[in-house]
Amino acid sequence: MTTVTETAVEALLTDTTTTRVRPRYEGSNISTWIGFKHINYMVEEVVLEHFRQAGLSARGLYEEHGLGLDIVGLDTRILQSFHMDDLVDAEVVPNTKEGDHTFGFKVTLSVERDGEVQKASTSKVRVSLRVDTYLEEAGEIPAALSRFAVDRLGTDSEREPAADAGPRDEVLERLLEGKNAYGWKWTIPYPYCHFTERLQMSGYLRLMEEAKDRFVADRGISIKTLLDERRWIPAVPRSDIRILDEALMEEDLYTVYEVEEIFKDFTYTSRVDWYVVRDGRLLKTATGRIVHGYAVIANRRDWSLEHFDQRVMDALNNKAQQG
Repeated sequence: MTTVTETAVEALLTDTTTTRVRPRYEGSNISTWIGFKHINYMVEEVVLEHFRQAGLSARGLYEEHGLGLDIVGLDTRILQSFHMDDLVDAEVVPNTKEGDHTFGFKVTLSVERDGEVQKASTSKVRVSLRVDTYLEEAGEIPAALSRFAVDRLGTDSEREPAADAGPRDEVLERLLEGKNAYGWKWTIPYPYCHFTERLQMSGYLRLMEEAKDRFVADRGISIKTLLDERRWIPAVPRSDIRILDEALMEEDLYTVYEVEEIFKDFTYTSRVDWYVVRDGRLLKTATGRIVHGYAVIANRRDWSLEHFDQRVMDALNNKAQQG
């Protein structure tokens, strides 16, 4: 039984919590390094643990009060690499201001290196409590949580006005027009969703990772190509995603990955936007940015950042495609 008391909510809003986690084995795709997606998965897990330690678990909030816990904002800076089997010290510090309608948290993940605990990543997280009406009528929302309970993810101030979608077979073409971008249409499957119907933050993280993979393959510098030819791998110092509206199971989702800025010849920033067409209107459901560089693998333990050469610069600028 989850009892929502003023004391429990006060703990969510004021108490700092600490826990230890390990990265998932799945996240170690190349050597023993852990990719940005699974670093963010650890951030998600320690925020869920923060709710548990306050006595307000995600399960209890949903089953007893019809409130689905949704991470709607996730902005992470990665300061050093995580490895398979790392024991990660996590600290969650509440950062919710008076009048906020989402919970805010600052999350720091630290790891031990050469006998010293070092800060490895920092994140800013926003959480909404979505009122569920899919299976049952909405129940009474506990008073202490009422300002965080929403009927729809996103806020009016964040949403872009819906636009006429036009012909379905032209939506993606119009979204990509005039941009240094790559995109595709995809039907949202249930493994990317939660609380019965909607795409969750971890699903967007998976799509952001896939967008990078599709983009570089389209530009002739696929992950495998640069691995085989140069032992280069993507390195991500920062990622962020904000959910602006809801995307639902089995809707067609349009992903647009656009190169915005190349910083010298060292990193580049891409914007990722997601859209659905609903009732003939084009809705942006989420937006984010990811910063990428490249690292060269020295051996099974070590890597170092590399500068882009002309081939990579041309691919990022779409010059190779244009001749």
